[in-house]
Amino acid sequence: MMKIEGRTWKFGSDVDTDAIIPARYLNQSDPKELAKHVMEDERPEFRKEMKKGDIVVAGKNFGCGSSREHAPVAFKAAGVSCIIAKSFARIFYRNGLNIGLPLLESPEASERIQEGEKVRVNLSTGEIFNLDQGGKFSAEPIPPFMQELIKDGGLIPHLRKKQQKQSGTDLKSVPKRGRGRGL
Repeated sequence: MMKIEGRTWKFGSDVDTDAIIPARYLNQSDPKELAKHVMEDERPEFRKEMKKGDIVVAGKNFGCGSSREHAPVAFKAAGVSCIIAKSFARIFYRNGLNIGLPLLESPEASERIQEGEKVRVNLSTGEIFNLDQGGKFSAEPIPPFMQELIKDGGLIPHLRKKQQKQSGTDLKSVPKRGRGRGL
């Protein structure tokens, strides 16, 4: 059972990937560097004041725009533990889960949870509890196989772990040429 608890940051609807990580930083892929600039233009105080484990709560169509993976990577590297939104842009949702960032859709939680409130999320049941104001909200639970992926740190670490268990081989020791990219 995966539970997350943290203080909330509230964002509106249609927050696009350029607002999440400005395009001028896309010439790099180092998660730590991206984290330094998450929401920089939208909310300059966010990165300075947020704490590891904080939770983002947003409106509809969160993460719209480009398909770049940089946006969810920046949030995860900054220490955001979960994002709850009314809805997500499809590619942001997929990218977020692929890198191991829990994302939950809950229109009611999105509307009723305010910034700065403490929230507990149960990924196994989809329950979201507002610990300050009271109230319980529902989201679609994250299936057990996806919880495993999140626990492993994302799709690539999960596949490495799975491969290691099956073959007893560490993928890091396999040359890149031998990883299915062509010879």
